[in-house]
Amino acid sequence: MRSSLLLGLMFLCQRQSRCQGSSMLAAQTDRVMALGEWEERWQEGRIGFHQLHVHKMLESNIDKVLAGRTGVRFFFPLCGKAIDMKWLADMGHSVVGVEVAEKAIREFFQESNLTYSEEPVPAIPGAKLYKSSERNISLYQCDIYSFSSSIEGQFGAIWDRGSLVAINPRDREKYASLIMSLMAKDCRYLLDTLLYNPELYKGPPFFVPDEQVHSLFGSHYDIELLQSVDALTDRQRAWGLDSLTENVHLITPKSS
Repeated sequence: MRSSLLLGLMFLCQRQSRCQGSSMLAAQTDRVMALGEWEERWQEGRIGFHQLHVHKMLESNIDKVLAGRTGVRFFFPLCGKAIDMKWLADMGHSVVGVEVAEKAIREFFQESNLTYSEEPVPAIPGAKLYKSSERNISLYQCDIYSFSSSIEGQFGAIWDRGSLVAINPRDREKYASLIMSLMAKDCRYLLDTLLYNPELYKGPPFFVPDEQVHSLFGSHYDIELLQSVDALTDRQRAWGLDSLTENVHLITPKSS
């Protein structure tokens, strides 16, 4: 009788947690950022999300991502001008990124002191490919959903620092399908997510609960929470937030 009562209470708590998570997700469901809005942010210099140093979450977990491998092919969705790309290329890895804002790509190469070439991408109308001459870095200027494994194959690693939290919430299943199609059998996907009260801030970056990470990827991939840190700064307080947790997950194909 007692064990039945405990099981019932556990089920009720889990159900309440799921309902609360669904309710919180609903607060941002209809929020939509057009591609042009992201380009405007770059043109106007409203890029507070850009970091001037290698991301600490990547730096502290790089060994788990590499898992002893050398010359790994990394994919950077919505790469911006992240200096993480040059850091990995300097280590001997290759990098492929996708970014809609041409200004971000050009600034990456200029600020990294790298020369680059520019060419059209026949498979993606209107897209351009920017390639470094000194490092193995290729950046595609296009809509992320125009990219596919037919363009660059699959990857051994993915660093998703500000992509899942930036795409429109209603597109997450489509985005997850794309990411999974780009993952090689040995791929190790490092995913950075943010937890906060979405009723206080409309985003982006958007609220992505752990439960949704598991619903998006858990069927075919193992998910390990590597780090969880308090990330609240004055910048987020100005948004109206009173708490912000940054989580980083390692997502790998199930062995079976």
